[in-house]
This record gives sequence, structure tokens and C-alpha cells, in this order.
Amino acid sequence: MLCTKSDNSHLILLLSPLLPPLPPPATTSPRRRCLLMDAIRKQATRLREQVAKQQQAVLKQFYGSPDNTLTDEFEVQQHQKLEKLFISTRAAKHFQRDLVRGVEGYIVTGSKQVEIGTKLSEDSRKYGAENTCTSGNILSKASLNYARARSQIEKERGSLLKAFGTQVAEPLRAMVMGAPLEDARYLAQRYDKMRQEAEAQTIEVSRRQQKVREAPGNVDNSLKLETAESKLEELKSNMSVLGKEAVSAMAAVETQQQRLSMQRLIAMIESERTFHQRVLQILEQLEGELVSERQRIEAPPAPTHALETLMSSPKLFEENNGLFGSNPLNGSSDSMEYFIAEVMHSHQAETSVELSLSLGDYVVVRKVSNDGWAEGECKGKAGWFPAGYIQRRDRVLASKIAEVF
Repeated sequence: MLCTKSDNSHLILLLSPLLPPLPPPATTSPRRRCLLMDAIRKQATRLREQVAKQQQAVLKQFYGSPDNTLTDEFEVQQHQKLEKLFISTRAAKHFQRDLVRGVEGYIVTGSKQVEIGTKLSEDSRKYGAENTCTSGNILSKASLNYARARSQIEKERGSLLKAFGTQVAEPLRAMVMGAPLEDARYLAQRYDKMRQEAEAQTIEVSRRQQKVREAPGNVDNSLKLETAESKLEELKSNMSVLGKEAVSAMAAVETQQQRLSMQRLIAMIESERTFHQRVLQILEQLEGELVSERQRIEAPPAPTHALETLMSSPKLFEENNGLFGSNPLNGSSDSMEYFIAEVMHSHQAETSVELSLSLGDYVVVRKVSNDGWAEGECKGKAGWFPAGYIQRRDRVLASKIAEVF
């Protein structure tokens, strides 16, 4: 009794409950369909191997062990290694493709941001150049500074996007679509096909050997057996050579994929780090300029002369922020009328003749000089302080007056 094609089909039906179920047909993305086809291909390969083993077991049971089999341990290890390489390179290819798509999407989004930022920079520059306020050109200068900084930032962003395109996306795309990967996969597919042919030829040789045993004197059967064995040996030899080439090619591609992916990731990180560092420098410079301008605007008025000039004979102080406006006494150039004033800016004494003041204090002003300094008493201490730091008060709570003395 020989194992025919109908016998093979019966074996497949008997073995089908032992095999994992096939996944449902994919209806989504091309990548999912590709994964599904790979899964089907792997299941088909396992199915063929199991059928071949069952066939060999049947032949061994009925006709004895065949002389030619594909049970060589080296060949099995080579086949398993090639299958692992195929899976690894496929996963690396999908990862590189995802990187390319992500970088391309980032470039599209970033280009839109560059366009918006450039428009904002131009609007700020236009306002700063064409508009002034009656109170000064402070906002115009700030707008020009912001326009300059924003323009520099957008230039840095454009350089980042260009680096992403030339240093990341293009090399990875070339690797995904390149010849080395396709050639290695082609060799692996040829090896798999030749292995299937060798399995089928092994079964054919076993059948021919059985016929020769049944009819020893049949020359035609002997010739056909010799032809089948010769073909099997040729297939085994070619399969061994092709397997080595496929493993070598796939291993080289895997190494190249790992190295290129790592290099592109590092390049992407370095480009982003350089971009953010440069943007931080630009923003810190801009912040320093704006804060300095704001402090200059909000700073209290400083005395126009040094304290040493106070001991000279100053002129009459007639208009000091509305503090005092009486005529001089006995021809003196200093105001001698006493009044109560509130401290509007703190003052820290730097010499022994100065009086330290805190914001909100009340001081008895005894003399106001025309060079911007005043002399008075606060909390039991007397000394000089900037006249611009105080403001006269005609009405003061009794509790506040008590604090002065």
C-alpha cells in the first residue's frame, strides 16, 4: 500500500485539529494584511513539516525507513535561524517605516508652525517700525525685539526640520526600499521553496525504493529510482548552498538595520537637543532685554547730585513734586517749613548722615534742598534722604503721627 495524494489529504484532515486556527481575513491596513500573510505562511510551513513527518512515519511503518531524509540537524538549525532572521528583519523594517512616517508628519506640522511663527514675527516687526505712543517708544522697541527673537526661533526650527528630512527620513526610507533587504528576502523565499521541493523529492525517492523492493528485476523502476535519488542529492546540495547565502544575507541586513536605526535615533535626539538649547538662549536673551526695560521704567527717580553737595549753599527748592512752595526765610536757599510726608520708595542709608526709610513710613520733613535731597526725622532718628522718595500729606491719622516720634 502506497501513500498517494489522497492519503496526503486524509493526513491533512487528521492533523488540522492539532494546528492553531488561522486568523480572520484582514480588512484594515496594508501592514495588518502583511502580518496576516506572514502568519499564514508560517502556519503553512509548519503544516508542511508536520505532514512530511507524518508521511515519513507512515512510510517507515509500512515500507521501512527511507534512505534519504531531510532530518539533518544542521539543516534544521539553519532553517530555524533563517526563520528568526526573517521575522527580525521584518519587524525592523516596520519600525523604520514607522519612523519615516512619524518624521514626515512632524515635518509637515513643523512647517506649518514655521509659517505661523514667521507671520507673527512680521506682524510684530511691522508694529514696532510703524507705530509710536505719546508716552514713548517702549512698546515699539519691545515689539521689534520680539520680532527679531521669533524670526531666529523659526530659522532654528527650519534647520531642525531640514535635519530630520536629510539625516533621518531619507536614510531610513532608502533602507526600507533598498535592494539589500529585498535581495535577502528573495534568497530566503527561494530557500524555502527549494526546501519544499526537497521534501517532496524525499517522499518520491522513498516510493521508488519501495517499488524496487517489490520488483527487484524491473530495470525501469531502478532507472527511475536512480534519477530521483540524483535529483534529491542535487536539491540537497543546492539547498545547503542557498541556505548559507540566505542566512548570511539576512544576518548582514539585520546588522545594518540595527546600526542604521540606532544612528538615526541618535541624530534625531541630537538635532532636537541643539534646537531647544538654541531656542532657550534666544528666549533668555529676549527676557533679559524686556525685564531690563521694565525695571528701567518702573525704577523710582534717583537724586541728581551726590550727598556731598548737600553741605553747600543750595538754591531755593520751590517746586519739588508739589511738596513745598513757600518763600525763602531770611534769604536762605533752603525750605525751612516743617510738614508730614509719606515714604513712597524705600531708602537704605549709605553714610552716617543719611536716614533709612521704609515704604509706608511717615517722616517729619524739616528741610528740602533744591538738589533733590531732604532732611527730616522718622522714628526718633534724623538724617538726609531723597526728596523724590516722599510725598506730602496734609492729613495724617493720629496713630501714624505717633509712629514718627
